[in-house]
Amino acid sequence: MAYSYPIDDYWTTEEIVDVVNFFSAIEKAYEEGIKKDKLMKSFHSFKKVVPSKSEEKQLFKKFEKQSGYAPFPVMKYANSCSDKDVIKLKNA
Repeated sequence: MAYSYPIDDYWTTEEIVDVVNFFSAIEKAYEEGIKKDKLMKSFHSFKKVVPSKSEEKQLFKKFEKQSGYAPFPVMKYANSCSDKDVIKLKNA
Protein backbone atom coordinates (compact mmCIF):
# COMPACT_ATOMS: atom_id res chain seq x y z
CA MET A 1 0.00 0.00 0.00
CA ALA A 2 1.61 3.21 -1.19
CA TYR A 3 -1.16 5.61 -0.26
CA SER A 4 -2.73 7.11 2.83
CA TYR A 5 -6.29 6.95 4.04
CA PRO A 6 -8.39 10.12 3.98
CA ILE A 7 -8.80 11.16 7.59
CA ASP A 8 -9.89 14.31 9.37
CA ASP A 9 -7.55 15.92 11.90
CA TYR A 10 -10.49 16.52 14.24
CA TRP A 11 -11.43 12.85 14.62
CA THR A 12 -10.55 10.99 17.78
CA THR A 13 -8.20 8.02 17.67
CA GLU A 14 -11.18 5.67 17.92
CA GLU A 15 -12.92 7.43 15.02
CA ILE A 16 -9.78 7.21 12.89
CA VAL A 17 -9.57 3.49 13.64
CA ASP A 18 -13.21 3.04 12.56
CA VAL A 19 -12.64 4.88 9.27
CA VAL A 20 -9.39 3.04 8.53
CA ASN A 21 -11.07 -0.30 9.31
CA PHE A 22 -13.83 0.50 6.83
CA PHE A 23 -11.42 1.43 4.04
CA SER A 24 -9.39 -1.67 4.85
CA ALA A 25 -12.59 -3.72 4.45
CA ILE A 26 -13.12 -2.14 1.02
CA GLU A 27 -9.58 -3.17 0.04
CA LYS A 28 -10.31 -6.73 1.18
CA ALA A 29 -13.51 -6.81 -0.87
CA TYR A 30 -11.41 -6.25 -3.99
CA GLU A 31 -8.31 -8.24 -3.08
CA GLU A 32 -9.54 -11.43 -1.42
CA GLY A 33 -13.18 -11.04 -0.43
CA ILE A 34 -14.69 -10.17 2.93
CA LYS A 35 -17.57 -11.55 4.94
CA LYS A 36 -20.62 -9.42 4.34
CA ASP A 37 -21.42 -9.05 8.04
CA LYS A 38 -17.89 -7.79 8.77
CA LEU A 39 -18.12 -5.29 5.90
CA MET A 40 -21.50 -4.04 7.05
CA LYS A 41 -20.34 -3.73 10.66
CA SER A 42 -17.34 -1.65 9.55
CA PHE A 43 -19.61 0.53 7.40
CA HIS A 44 -21.97 1.18 10.32
CA SER A 45 -18.99 2.22 12.47
CA PHE A 46 -17.80 4.45 9.61
CA LYS A 47 -21.27 6.07 9.38
CA LYS A 48 -21.17 6.94 13.08
CA VAL A 49 -18.04 8.97 12.35
CA VAL A 50 -19.23 10.29 8.98
CA PRO A 51 -23.03 10.62 9.11
CA SER A 52 -23.19 13.22 6.32
CA LYS A 53 -23.81 11.74 2.85
CA SER A 54 -21.86 14.58 1.21
CA GLU A 55 -18.82 14.02 3.45
CA GLU A 56 -19.09 10.28 2.80
CA LYS A 57 -19.01 10.91 -0.97
CA GLN A 58 -15.97 13.20 -0.61
CA LEU A 59 -14.09 10.60 1.43
CA PHE A 60 -15.06 7.83 -1.02
CA LYS A 61 -13.71 9.92 -3.92
CA LYS A 62 -10.45 10.69 -2.08
CA PHE A 63 -9.97 7.05 -1.17
CA GLU A 64 -10.68 5.88 -4.73
CA LYS A 65 -8.31 8.48 -6.19
CA GLN A 66 -5.51 7.47 -3.81
CA SER A 67 -6.03 3.69 -3.83
CA GLY A 68 -7.87 2.78 -7.00
CA TYR A 69 -10.55 1.01 -4.91
CA ALA A 70 -14.08 2.38 -5.25
CA PRO A 71 -16.15 2.01 -2.05
CA PHE A 72 -19.52 2.82 -3.65
CA PRO A 73 -19.77 -0.29 -5.90
CA VAL A 74 -18.77 -2.52 -2.99
CA MET A 75 -21.47 -1.11 -0.74
CA LYS A 76 -24.06 -1.12 -3.53
CA TYR A 77 -23.34 -4.79 -4.22
CA ALA A 78 -23.35 -5.69 -0.52
CA ASN A 79 -26.72 -3.99 -0.02
CA SER A 80 -28.28 -5.56 -3.11
CA CYS A 81 -27.33 -9.21 -2.58
CA SER A 82 -29.00 -10.88 0.33
CA ASP A 83 -27.84 -14.36 -0.67
CA LYS A 84 -24.07 -13.72 -0.47
CA ASP A 85 -22.01 -14.38 2.65
CA VAL A 86 -18.77 -13.10 1.10
CA ILE A 87 -18.40 -9.89 -0.90
CA LYS A 88 -15.76 -9.97 -3.64
CA LEU A 89 -15.44 -7.51 -6.53
CA LYS A 90 -12.98 -7.17 -9.36
CA ASN A 91 -11.09 -3.90 -9.52
CA ALA A 92 -12.11 -1.96 -12.62
